[in-house]
Parts: sequence; structure tokens; C-alpha cells
Amino acid sequence: MWDWLLAPMDATSAHDVGWHLSWHARVMVLAWGVLVPLGIFIARYFKITPGQDWPRTLDSHFWWNTHRICQYTATLLMVVGLGLILSAPPLTIKAGQHAFLGWAALALAVVQVCGGILRGTKGGPTAPAPDGSLHGDHYDMTPRRLAFEYVHKAAGYVALALSVAAVLTGLWQANAPNWMWLCLSIWWSGLLAASVILQNRGMAVDTYQAIWGPDPALPGNKRKPIGFGVSRRIGYREKDTAN
Repeated sequence: MWDWLLAPMDATSAHDVGWHLSWHARVMVLAWGVLVPLGIFIARYFKITPGQDWPRTLDSHFWWNTHRICQYTATLLMVVGLGLILSAPPLTIKAGQHAFLGWAALALAVVQVCGGILRGTKGGPTAPAPDGSLHGDHYDMTPRRLAFEYVHKAAGYVALALSVAAVLTGLWQANAPNWMWLCLSIWWSGLLAASVILQNRGMAVDTYQAIWGPDPALPGNKRKPIGFGVSRRIGYREKDTAN
């Protein structure tokens, strides 16, 4: 069993890619294969955490901090991985499908970083404007914030799909050992299974409502949730009114 795990996927070929490419693969798999999907998973399903007394307790920072840590760390690893591949001996670099997918995923990563910087102000009770009002791009759901929401979510999921393809083609191109394929398969399958369960439990909650509550008078609650499969909850105030 141990020999099989250490053996390359294609037993008829050697797994000998050199120092630059081997470390390029490791950091990119950690970034795109582990951290990016984990950050997306947490941001999608844990805007309201289990046990949180929502809507009495609003704006949990667990998902926000975890998402940022995962994606910023992944971005740094991507820079390292890019440096490794650009500094590798020319004869070891193969142009093709993997290279195209990798560059496309990196381009979308740049879009995500720039979008995060340009997303605008938050506003609301926890981050009021300098004049003391609640106005902010997110609280008011201004055109700037709406553009960010649509681009950020769409580009994020496209980048995730591209990264899966890039990782798989990269592992195949490098004739990676079986243990790498097995570990990634288990990790991705676990995230996928958990996503199905949490989606069915209605845990993909609208960001705006998770932060500021279910009051229908709030600017963001007057719009439909942004993103596929995103739902809204009925808070205790609405339940009490209905009863």
C-alpha cells in the first residue's frame, strides 16, 4: 500500500520534475486546492454561525476573518508559485492546457484582489460614515457595491472551477504520486458533501441580512439576494409580528 501511494500516477513514466516545478506544484496545490475552496466554503455557509443568536446577535466576523486569511494566504502562495515557475530552467516548462488554465486562474485572482480594494465603504451601525450617518456602499447597496457583489461572486466561482482543472492537469503533467491524487480527492469530496448538506439546511444566507438583520425596511433587504442558491431567513421580530 505504501509503495502504491508513493508511486507516480503513470507507473510507466518517472516522476522527476526538478526543484522549481516540484515546489511550484506544492504551493499552488496548497493555495488553489486547499485554501481557496476552504475560504469560499466558509464565506458561503458560515455567515451565520451555528449557535449564533441571530438576529439578536449580528455581523459575526468568523466567516469574514477566515475568508480573508485563506484568500490572502493563497494569494501570497500564488506569487511564490509564479516566481518558481518563471525562474525554472526553460526546458522544464511545458506550454499547454495547464499553463493556459493557470494563467486564467491567476488573472481572476488579480480581479478578486482589486475588487476587494475597490469595494467601497461598509456603513451601517458598526461602521458609520464620518458625518455620523449610516450611509455606506454596502449598507445602501450602491451601484458600486452591487457591481462588486456580482463580479466578486461570479469571478470567484469561475476561478474555483479553473483552479480545479489547473491542479488536475498540473498533477497529470508532473506525473504526481498517487497519495497527492488521493488526498485531494478526499478533501474535495468532503467539501462537496458538506456543501450539499449545508445548502439543503439553508445555511447559504444573504450577506446583507447576516450583517444587518431581517428588517425589510433596510436598503439591502429590498433587493433580491445576490448569488445562486442564496436565501434569506425570517428573524424573531418578524416571527413575533406574524404570531
